[in-house]
Amino acid sequence: MSLPPARSPLEPAIVPGDDPREFAAVLHAVYDAARSGDRLPARPRSVIGESWERAATAGVDPEHGSVDEPLGASDVEQRRTESGLADVLESITGNLDVLVSGSDNVLIVADASGHVLWRAGGSHVLRRADHLGFTEGASWAERNVGTNAIGTALASRQAVQVFSAEHFVRTHHAWTCTGAPIRDPRTGDVLGVVDVSGPAPSIHPATLALVDSVARLTEAQLRDAHRIRLDLLRSVAAPILARSGSPAVAVDPHGWVAAVDRVSPRTRVSLPRDFSAGRSYIGDLGPCDVEPLPGGWLLRVTRPDETAVTTHVDLVEAADGTAVVQVDSASGSWVLRPSPRHFQILGLLAANPAGLTAAELSAHLFGSADRTVTVRAEMSRLRRRLGGLMAASPYRFADGVSVGVPPAAA
Repeated sequence: MSLPPARSPLEPAIVPGDDPREFAAVLHAVYDAARSGDRLPARPRSVIGESWERAATAGVDPEHGSVDEPLGASDVEQRRTESGLADVLESITGNLDVLVSGSDNVLIVADASGHVLWRAGGSHVLRRADHLGFTEGASWAERNVGTNAIGTALASRQAVQVFSAEHFVRTHHAWTCTGAPIRDPRTGDVLGVVDVSGPAPSIHPATLALVDSVARLTEAQLRDAHRIRLDLLRSVAAPILARSGSPAVAVDPHGWVAAVDRVSPRTRVSLPRDFSAGRSYIGDLGPCDVEPLPGGWLLRVTRPDETAVTTHVDLVEAADGTAVVQVDSASGSWVLRPSPRHFQILGLLAANPAGLTAAELSAHLFGSADRTVTVRAEMSRLRRRLGGLMAASPYRFADGVSVGVPPAAA
């Protein structure tokens, strides 16, 4: 796995020994001069000045910010599922509890677009955050509310502390906020931001280092989880590779290599954007038969004149009455034992090869189309287990996958 991009040195808004009230007064003078076009009595920090320019270019109202409506509850829940941060949320909140418990601070975890997905804090500070629009589903991207720790951390891709009048929107000047981006160790992309916000006088320079450390720890946990998933993929792929009869590589959905056989060692394979089971041209591997594995893909290097393979899935009931998914391809077989609910979903998708939307699945499963949040969460878990067998928008079996299903499964 590649190392994460280098981060800029941490630059807290104040340094030990500074008087927050005196410094806030200076910042207010700088802010007022910048808004009126007068000569600045001092220069803002570069990360703040650059953010002010972006906010002004985006047309952010410095008095009130954006009036965009927050996302609805179902959209927030879907973003939580898709964020990649749900599994590490408990660790984030636990490591920052010292800054939140019994204090005037609120802890925020936002996604890569700047939308607030989770928040924690005392009831009094949450009520104050409500008045500011700091609620679940609200967007705190710079284009909506200007300079703030969430949006500016996303824009600058570094940890940032924003104090008092460094905020672009005047109503935020009573606050200080500290945010750090969390990157996906598999891709280097930013997954979201962890932020701690509270009254401006409560600012402390050490908060920036602590929040950034928690973001880095979270990335390390995500990296460890990825290694575990690669190990599980390797355990399934190794016996299949051993009897595949041709050069082959087992990769996860992002192209990270779990195992190779008769192929030069490598850590990652570049996968095409439009990628599914069947015949595909894979970078320097050339033409490959692509077969789904639990948690990834088997790329079997082929000759152009070979016939493309089809993966077959059988949904069966074992002798003990439990559900079994039997997957067969040219290179081998593997078995998955799904939950009864997942087996029911697979049966529905097999009976509807064109696919079903979340609302349609909800109607089949629960007799009502309004339980899409539950359906999306179940499908997210199912797709993690079945890897390339499943496709989305609408939910369906992937191209190149044939399915056999007993009547009871549907």
